[in-house]
Amino acid sequence: MKKQHVRLTDEDKLLLEELRSKGNTTSKANNRALALIELNKGKSYKEVSKLVNKTQQTVSTWAKKYKKSRLDFLQDQPRSGRPIEIGAESRAKITALACSKPPEGRSQWSLRLLADRAVELNYCDHLSHNHAGDILKKTN
Repeated sequence: MKKQHVRLTDEDKLLLEELRSKGNTTSKANNRALALIELNKGKSYKEVSKLVNKTQQTVSTWAKKYKKSRLDFLQDQPRSGRPIEIGAESRAKITALACSKPPEGRSQWSLRLLADRAVELNYCDHLSHNHAGDILKKTN
C-alpha cells in the first residue's frame, strides 16, 4: 500500500475541485491544488512533481504547508517591497508641472529640468530624471 502524504477533508476536496474546474485561479494556485488532489489519491512526491513540473522538494513543501495552514497556502502571501518614496499627490504635482509652461528660454521641459524644479518646489526630497520620466510615462 502506498503512503498517503496528504489527507484532504471532504470540504477541502470539494473546494479544490471547484477551484480547478472554474479556471479563475492563478497557474500557481492551480498547480498547488492539483498536487494536493493527486497526493490525496496516494501518489508519490515523484509522480506528482512530474505531473505539475516542479521538484519533489517543492511538492513536499506544499504538503507540509497544507498540513500547517490548510488551503491558505494556495495563494501567495503579500511580499514586502521597497516603500513608495514619492506619493500620489507629489506625482500629480510633478505631472502638472510637466504640463505647465516651460521656463523662460525653453521650448519644453527636459526631464532633468523637471526633476530639479520638483525638488526645488519641495514636491519630493530627491528625484532623478529617470524617475521623473517613469512618473510621466505612467500618467499617459
